[in-house]
Amino acid sequence: MSEIDLKASPVSRTNVLGVGISHLDLSLATSLCQEFVQKPANLGYVTVTGVHGVMESQRDPELLKIHNQSFLSTPDGMPMVWLARLDGYSSMDRVYGPDLMLKISKESPEREQTHYYFGGAEGVASKLKLALQDKFSALNVVGLYEPPFRPLNEKEEQHLVAELHRLQPHYFWVGLSTPKQERFMADFQLKYPDLTKDWPHGMLMFGVGAAFDFHAGLVSQAPRFIQRSGMEWFYRLCMEPKRLWKRYTSNNSRFLIAIAAQLTGLKKYQMMK
Repeated sequence: MSEIDLKASPVSRTNVLGVGISHLDLSLATSLCQEFVQKPANLGYVTVTGVHGVMESQRDPELLKIHNQSFLSTPDGMPMVWLARLDGYSSMDRVYGPDLMLKISKESPEREQTHYYFGGAEGVASKLKLALQDKFSALNVVGLYEPPFRPLNEKEEQHLVAELHRLQPHYFWVGLSTPKQERFMADFQLKYPDLTKDWPHGMLMFGVGAAFDFHAGLVSQAPRFIQRSGMEWFYRLCMEPKRLWKRYTSNNSRFLIAIAAQLTGLKKYQMMK
């Protein structure tokens, strides 16, 4: 595999089927995000990328570009970590969406940084707020929005924009699942590039999907040893077979075939930006 270095990204990336995966561990990802939001007027987004996101990007060139134009695309799954290590990045480690959310949430009060939750089924964001404030008593969640299961209409979107202007959160957490959350973040940034222009700090959006359900206590997380083994997909499949069987049976097998072709040089994947 060849390394891809993005000028817009603070770290280099490894090419995984054309998707640039940032060379990170949890500590580095957290510090880069904290530094980003401290700078006035900054606006960006972070994709949390595993096999599912990479394979969805094979079917959708625009989604591939969205990943590659992100501030960071973190290695959400262990296969992303293993592939980067094959490229020589031995310090790479998994930057799992739920873990990133917890670490930033834990450290944000001492930095006087605030949060906004967008997404989840009805009631989920409210439960998430209560659960994380119970864990981190000083956590400042300035707002939340549980959107309908459809794109926002103009009135709803303008309400969200006005609320963000008023509340000025540092971190905007999006729990809509892949690829909906990635498209939402990229479209929102493209449509409102001057959102944070007059703010004393920046705002960073994160697509963390199931982290909302995990931290709200609605869905069980895989034990850490299963996560580290690369078999979390199987655990989640057992928990939600009706919803996830098609995703995992199709994407995982296709990923193995495609990555074997890339590693052996039978097929080259260009990064689209």
